[in-house]
Amino acid sequence: MSKFIHLHVHSEYSLLDGANRIKDLPVRAREMGMDAIALTDHGVMYGVIDFYKACKKEGIKPIIGCEVYVANRTRFDKEANLDWNNHLILLAKDNTRLSKLNQTCISRFYRRLLLQTTYR
Repeated sequence: MSKFIHLHVHSEYSLLDGANRIKDLPVRAREMGMDAIALTDHGVMYGVIDFYKACKKEGIKPIIGCEVYVANRTRFDKEANLDWNNHLILLAKDNTRLSKLNQTCISRFYRRLLLQTTYR
């Protein structure tokens, strides 16, 4: 029988959705007999470095990811009740994919910031 590993965990960086403190996640995972645990905050990767360090300190394999939103339409479509809350969990397999995932989250943020400041 294989061990259970959480692949969808939010931290305090998932606003209004996560209550877990990053420093406590690996400790609890070790107590429960897990070898690894993932961090998949909503659209951000702010806690990744602290999570990685805390996991390494506890001897837990960190799995780094992000929960992103899949939109059926653009943000300019304003008709109500046509969208669903589609979420997608993206997990980094290696350093190359971690870099691409990080660039995706950052570029999405800066693109949004640029559009907000440009069209005001």
